[in-house]
Amino acid sequence: MNIVVENLTKIYGLQRAVDNISFQVETGEVLGFLGPNGAGKSTTMKSITTYLTPSSGTIRVGNYNIYDHPEEIRRNIGYLPENNPLYPDMPVIDYLKFVAGLQGVEPSQHKARILEMVHVCGLEGEKHKKIAELSKGYRQRVGLAQALIHDPEVLILDEPTTGLDPNQIVEIRELIRKIGRQKTVILSSHILAEVEATCDRIMIINKGKIVADGTADALRKHAGGKEILHVTIEDAQLNEVHQQLMKLESVEMVDFVNKENGTFEVQSKTGASSRKAIFMLCVQNNWVLTRLNPIETRLEDVFRELTLS
Repeated sequence: MNIVVENLTKIYGLQRAVDNISFQVETGEVLGFLGPNGAGKSTTMKSITTYLTPSSGTIRVGNYNIYDHPEEIRRNIGYLPENNPLYPDMPVIDYLKFVAGLQGVEPSQHKARILEMVHVCGLEGEKHKKIAELSKGYRQRVGLAQALIHDPEVLILDEPTTGLDPNQIVEIRELIRKIGRQKTVILSSHILAEVEATCDRIMIINKGKIVADGTADALRKHAGGKEILHVTIEDAQLNEVHQQLMKLESVEMVDFVNKENGTFEVQSKTGASSRKAIFMLCVQNNWVLTRLNPIETRLEDVFRELTLS
């Protein structure tokens, strides 16, 4: 099932939590939803799940819209909210059976679905414990299991790896990628490396508006704009090298990175590349060029540039 959001707006009093945003998520796509606290991520996700009613705009999940078919949408969505509400006094197995009943899973299928979720979410050693006895990481796994128990077409995951250790994060990341091959997945996270490793596409929201939408590589290229190179040159006078680099037509700025090993940071002019010119300059002056690396704009830098304004 795909998700189509059109002109979504949600207003709380005088605050526009979400301000006229539109986007689409295709079946088999994992969308990473990024933004600072209060940007509108959770409000958008809750609107898709029909937990919140928008002030204006519409949302379609498959052939259903949130106003005419909210029950059908809920049947086809698995939702893991940020605070992961669970019943701490219930054993894991009992809780999953309870959720399966709530989600309309046929009683004859309860055992099979519970066993599958226990296996898929890595709960074998914890399945007979009460939820209150579980670590934060295992509680997150139980939350993910409840979101998957009815085999939904769409998954909405709000901070799914909160509280997990690095090994658990990798395991949940792989699980989400596997699930995302057949389902439509939207997940939010403050861990940018996690989003980049897990998601096919990244959307950044700030102050209720979408400020970027694309693959991680596309966002970096769009935000980077100018080529930045790290250049290491040996057997040369560094001040002379600096002067010669600044004279190159394609170069806008040259800074020292490490004077001990002769490394410079060279920023090219917009739309220009300095790699060939630097190489030829070294050949002409008999300088030993040991490094000529383009520096990729980090996703963290893209995020800060788009959300600090």
